[in-house]
Amino acid sequence: MGFLSDTLARVKPSPTIAVTNKARELKAAGKDVIGLGAGEPDFDTPENITAAGIRAIEDGHTKYTAVDGIPELKAAICAKFKRDNNLTYSPAQVTVGTGGKQVLYNAFMATLNPGDEVIIPAPYWVSYPDMVLLAGGTPVTVAATIETDFKLTPEQLEAAITPQTKWFLFNSPSNPTGAGYSRAELKALTDVLLRHPHVWVMTDDMYEHLAFDGFEFCTPAEVEPALYDRTLTINGVSKAYAMTGWRIGYAAGPEALIGAIRKVQSQSTSNPCSISQYAAVEALNGPQDYIATNNEMFVRRRNLVVEMLNACEGIVCPNPQGAFYVYPDISGCIGKTSAGGAKITTDEDFCTALLEENGVAVVFGAAFGLSPNFRVSYATSDDALKEACTRIQTFCAGLR
Repeated sequence: MGFLSDTLARVKPSPTIAVTNKARELKAAGKDVIGLGAGEPDFDTPENITAAGIRAIEDGHTKYTAVDGIPELKAAICAKFKRDNNLTYSPAQVTVGTGGKQVLYNAFMATLNPGDEVIIPAPYWVSYPDMVLLAGGTPVTVAATIETDFKLTPEQLEAAITPQTKWFLFNSPSNPTGAGYSRAELKALTDVLLRHPHVWVMTDDMYEHLAFDGFEFCTPAEVEPALYDRTLTINGVSKAYAMTGWRIGYAAGPEALIGAIRKVQSQSTSNPCSISQYAAVEALNGPQDYIATNNEMFVRRRNLVVEMLNACEGIVCPNPQGAFYVYPDISGCIGKTSAGGAKITTDEDFCTALLEENGVAVVFGAAFGLSPNFRVSYATSDDALKEACTRIQTFCAGLR
């Protein structure tokens, strides 16, 4: 395909979407497959939010809006940042995009030049490095291993910063590990950043409200106010409010940066779906009590999965502080052969054999930049999780 761009050759399709699609195809072909690949809650969007979406249609809110969000939603976002994070922003400092993913992409497109580096702790969400590459930048990944609970140390951050560093990309609680940084751990990182005024901070706070066991979420600009003028704080409604398909993400930051992001969006998608925007106003302004109820369910599921995976031969599964993922280490399974005769030399081999032989779809660790591991999304029913973990136990027991 000689007419395709050179930039496209630098990126790969999303592995998480690929795994979910493969699981769907096998199911459609009549195979008994349990999919643990998709990062979306299995709950329906709460009724007050869907009602707001229906009301928006009935009230005729089906026309173009301002490129980066209706005033009502920007006001709700400003109120949310003040209420939850003690951060004060004006509507002019807020942008709304088609999911957090678009906001991240727009920010990179608006700021990166060839040679600019973006520090990304690994394991990372699969899309981060590829978005940096698409925008012409250079991703610099730094491995945060199981020894530090998958969290970056200040020493690692300090060592990764160069004169070319433009952004430090921060995600807590993390996709794919569920690891959350305490206020003290985050302060140690922001102390490093204060010594390097040329480095900007981009936060992905999408799992803010999915925090367990008394873990208290905090975000860099809240922990270190001196970073306020060089931080883009990104969030969205997809995970906490079970609104993945509504596609609304948002961010707040310096007005000049927000203006640049708006410019990119004006020449790509223009406004996010008008109906989704009105539903998001209700999500942010309306009752929040079901978040705690949903989290109780997530904790129960997490505990089930962690316990059952730690009972597998060759697997070590840490207990995460948030999100709805676990990221077990499978060092003890590498170098073995499955009951079906598959050689397990990588985590991708493990996941392929697990899907083909035992019908469980998970995402291999190399996709997230740290091996040998795999990611389980436990945002599915208790029964499905129990059966899936039983199958993983059977698969591991069959390794020779």
